[in-house]
Amino acid sequence: MALVIAALALCAAMAASGCRQIQAAAVSRPVAKTSQKDAGKRIFLTKAQVSQAVASGAFDRPVKSLLSVKSPLRFGDFSWDERGVPAGPTWVRVDLNSQLISVFRAGHEIGTAVVVYGADGLPTPTGKFPILAKLKDHRSSTYDAPMPYTLRLTRDGVSIHGSNVRWGTATHGCIGVPLNFAQRLFTAAHVGDEVQIMGQRKAG
Repeated sequence: MALVIAALALCAAMAASGCRQIQAAAVSRPVAKTSQKDAGKRIFLTKAQVSQAVASGAFDRPVKSLLSVKSPLRFGDFSWDERGVPAGPTWVRVDLNSQLISVFRAGHEIGTAVVVYGADGLPTPTGKFPILAKLKDHRSSTYDAPMPYTLRLTRDGVSIHGSNVRWGTATHGCIGVPLNFAQRLFTAAHVGDEVQIMGQRKAG
């Protein structure tokens, strides 16, 4: 279990209220220690925590609040709550190391889920990618496979899309998310919104 450093190091910040770590079939998330009140399903971050998160590289922009997920996320599970979150820019953060996706709007996390991603032979690229297209009922012409609620990130087809998210599975380079999560993300995201994919991948 990763350490929570001042309540918001990389893992702590990304883990809605602490660390969302893959442990076999579950993601464990201890509650972050914060001086701010836990407003129901949301944890509001202090200025010091946000500054440390940005300085450590956990985020490249300020974040105001994270979802407070009380129990481990298992493959196929997700949390989504946008109640009370104002309109504003939407961006997505994917951490390949922790195998988690988070969706933010106006600086507030509104959704998180466990993901599957590319195998070693077809790795998922890292970096920042604008959403190029939204395709609700897309099907891969290369692999003849359904890709519901596709958010295309690269011109060669790497996308976020609905998938059967199970332990031990991988994609051909895309980021697979639970179908119901994909549907919500498809509605929340817009062409041009940024997706940041982080995580160290083995060379070769």
